[in-house]
Amino acid sequence: MPIIVSQIKTTLDEPKTAAVSIARRALGLSKNEIKTAKLYRSSVDARHGICFVNSVYFELENPEKERTLAEKQVSVRFVDKTPLTVEFGTEPLDGEIIVAGFGPAGMFCALTLCEFGYKPIVLERGAEMDERIAVVEQYQTRGILDTETNVQFGEGGAGTFSDGKLTTRINDPLCERVLEKLCEFGAPDDILTNAKPHIGTDKLRGVVKNLRERIIELGGEVRFLSRAEDIHIQNGKIRAVKVRGAEIPCGALALCIGHSAHDTFEMLMKNGVELVPKAFSVGARIEHLQADIDRALYGKFAGHKALPPAEYALSYRENGRGVYTFCMCPGGYVTASASANGTVVTNGMSYFDRAGKNANSAVLVSVSPEDFGVTPLSGVEFIRALEEKAFALGGKSGTAPAMLTREFIAGSNAFTLGRVVPTYPLGVSPCDFRELFPPYIADLLCKGIRQFDRRIHGFADSDSVLTAVESRTSSPVRIPRGANGEALSVANLYPCGEGAGYAGGIMSAAVDGIKTALHIMERFKR
Repeated sequence: MPIIVSQIKTTLDEPKTAAVSIARRALGLSKNEIKTAKLYRSSVDARHGICFVNSVYFELENPEKERTLAEKQVSVRFVDKTPLTVEFGTEPLDGEIIVAGFGPAGMFCALTLCEFGYKPIVLERGAEMDERIAVVEQYQTRGILDTETNVQFGEGGAGTFSDGKLTTRINDPLCERVLEKLCEFGAPDDILTNAKPHIGTDKLRGVVKNLRERIIELGGEVRFLSRAEDIHIQNGKIRAVKVRGAEIPCGALALCIGHSAHDTFEMLMKNGVELVPKAFSVGARIEHLQADIDRALYGKFAGHKALPPAEYALSYRENGRGVYTFCMCPGGYVTASASANGTVVTNGMSYFDRAGKNANSAVLVSVSPEDFGVTPLSGVEFIRALEEKAFALGGKSGTAPAMLTREFIAGSNAFTLGRVVPTYPLGVSPCDFRELFPPYIADLLCKGIRQFDRRIHGFADSDSVLTAVESRTSSPVRIPRGANGEALSVANLYPCGEGAGYAGGIMSAAVDGIKTALHIMERFKR
């Protein structure tokens, strides 16, 4: 079994691949003992000076030597490269396998099904990629919103108009499979080795289109502008899914609808599917000059050609409630991300080169059912009310409420822009966030930013700007499911990904999509 050697350091002026020879010498290996050697992971270490910390992958000619090294060296571990296998079920399908949603969860669920000989029908409420890009561009430049095709809905899901971040807190061997598949469909190879990989919205779009073509090539079907309007349940089982006025017989439904399909949550609840409210977070986007963040985190090494634009992840807790940064986009832009008329929603994105002048990140405060109500759709109502209030405070024109960070901290609402020019494309309107957020959110947001300023000098100043409202961080509901992936309330419904409350980003959603496909295949025969 191959091994990984960790904690191999290289300087900024060394190629990262030098880690391979350094690791070989550290283990006392000769070149003829090695079958395969390559860089496995690399990350920036800014704790004591600046360097790269790397992991190296070795496959040796003698497996016993691998075992000996793993047993004796704390920096050496085995890596699991077991191929994905399936024990196919025997239950006949009474209808089609339907995958509702074509974001990361839906894409990888459908792809996995197709790779093992199943032929699902994918339903995506929004448009295919090229049309979607045009429709989103129309909203970003002219404020004309399409409520079916937008930043939240359409081919690739919400992640298509993001940084394309592939970091995740889950430690699952399937993460490696997701990265390899993304490379197969055109993602940059360095996502396989960077500890904080990203694709960028520009490159991700082509990857998604290639993945879709592969699904079709393998016999799957992808239907755009095809929202799951309703479901027909009989004897505790979904018999059909209604799409564009017609019913499709359903043998199994993988529900990969994403965190913003609030109308679909309402439809499911109407049909007796169990939903429970869950915690999520709300807040605003903060923008700094990327050069300021680079200097704060890299010091005198800022601007070195070997270093990527600096990024951060910060958190603070008080009285059981958290405030934290999320989805930090180095060299990125704040986007207009609403999916309903009369609302303002912000998000962040960046291109692969991360060459924008500003850095941006969500700064969020956690909220729970104790804050907004314990009925299944209380969180949906809380989000909608906040987005509508942001629209009203922004002047009812689509511009977003904004504050200078230092004025928010000082309890003032003066608004004279300095070096940081907000990138929200529809413009910003000065607003007092204490009118927008309940006191428990505004107060902790303010305190959290002060705490973050202790970690990153200038975080609360530096002419930085806050733009609101960031409200689509995760699903406000969870659809309870069992160990077999099946919903507890409906026999052949498979809740999956972010919308069902089981993921939090591209990687974890994609992994959940693969696992959902496995559950379906382990039950139903091809």
